[in-house]
Amino acid sequence: MFILLEHSDSIGTLTFNQPAKRNALSEALVEELIAALTDFQQAGIRVVVIRAAPGASVWSSGHDISELPQGQDPLPYTDSFERALRAVKSFPAPVIAMVHGSVWGVATDLILSCDIAIGDETSSFAVTPANIGLAYNTTGLLRFMRRLPLNRVKEMFFTSVPVTAAEAATWGILNHLVEAPELETFTYDLARRIAAKAPLVLTVVKEQLRILADASPITSDVFERIEALRESVYQSSDYLEGIRAFQEKRGPTFTGR
Repeated sequence: MFILLEHSDSIGTLTFNQPAKRNALSEALVEELIAALTDFQQAGIRVVVIRAAPGASVWSSGHDISELPQGQDPLPYTDSFERALRAVKSFPAPVIAMVHGSVWGVATDLILSCDIAIGDETSSFAVTPANIGLAYNTTGLLRFMRRLPLNRVKEMFFTSVPVTAAEAATWGILNHLVEAPELETFTYDLARRIAAKAPLVLTVVKEQLRILADASPITSDVFERIEALRESVYQSSDYLEGIRAFQEKRGPTFTGR
């Protein structure tokens, strides 16, 4: 198996399991990632954590270079990696990247496609298409531009120099920078807090933000789509349960309906 799956208390964990290849994002690994997210969605998982195995010095080395095609677009819309990024972004619950070790090439794109990224002092992030003459796709560039200031994107792509953990926290690549011994505890504490919230709200807010981030300008049908998403929340039983729980001064029991 290229990825190890486990879940507990509505939190699913996907662990890269290819240390010999430094967790390169091969087609086989990426297809397992897509399948795992589908399984987690069907199981009603409320938070997903993507990580490398404990102690790994490389979170992921990026694209498996041996699989890059020659003489044609290396990152088309139908590419398995592109489909994986869309699966992460459209997964109906928050996806957290827990980062110990270095992140290279398109793996940095995967980090930015997650909803939250938490790293320790060993983490670093490099975008390396300029090192191998890879023509990065427009969709990928837009993902970087929507997450980071343009000058930072240019520096990363122009130099291929790894961004340190401290810089990543300052630039906004990481939501939180914590000490290595605390990384796992911090990440799963945050995941449990998120998993206890109303899942339908999180699903809809994530989708609203995805639509708004990808839509410029906002067209009338996009606006109507967002409004329909909001309606699915305030017409839900979870909304009523949240109000009742607040009034009764108790913890709510959400069902996602």
